[in-house]
Amino acid sequence: MLDLVLNAGPVVKLVLLILVYFSLVSWAIIFYKTAIIQKAIKESDRFLDFFWTKKRFDIVGQGLKEFNGSPIANLFREGYHEMLQLQKKETDVIEPGDFLHKMDTTEIVGRALRRATTQETHRLEKYLTFLATTGSTAPFIGLFGTVWGIMDAFHGIGTTGSASLAVVAPGISEALIATAIGLAAAIPAVMGYNHFLNKVNVLIGEMDNFSQEFLNIVERMERGN
Repeated sequence: MLDLVLNAGPVVKLVLLILVYFSLVSWAIIFYKTAIIQKAIKESDRFLDFFWTKKRFDIVGQGLKEFNGSPIANLFREGYHEMLQLQKKETDVIEPGDFLHKMDTTEIVGRALRRATTQETHRLEKYLTFLATTGSTAPFIGLFGTVWGIMDAFHGIGTTGSASLAVVAPGISEALIATAIGLAAAIPAVMGYNHFLNKVNVLIGEMDNFSQEFLNIVERMERGN
């Protein structure tokens, strides 16, 4: 394998370097996202247990430091912070025609939760685009290297005037290594992308469910007041 790479032409070597770069970065992203998403899932499960056990926003707010990796905890942080800000505004003098005070509390908190959900979704999906790009382009980059290597091999055949297997086989085998490395870079990237995207979608669903439950609680509290 090493001999094939070393004996390849300059264009094929450049293609191989690009593919190696894509592969190394993809593996780094896979390991990084595995740690981040596993932490998000575990801490979200712990936070939901904590939230439904305590059932009081003030007590839950005091324990948020233990769930920094949870996107659902971050949603609660934003929603609870918005509630505190609204409670503070209620003590201020309300000017006639003040739009913010005329808005429903549930609507304002809902906007904060939607904004937080978008931010957390972007954080969870960060770097996944690179995996998708690697999975879709690496085989074609490798194919380009293979085609170029075969063209080089046939050019050599035309120059030497010999078409024997001993002359053709080394050049073609050197060219095919680009396709092999392209597939080796693409397959883990595609598998990682699909795996992480599925996990992220599950977390997004849990965030949506929590947001709805949070708003239901806020609405009941508002009616009670």
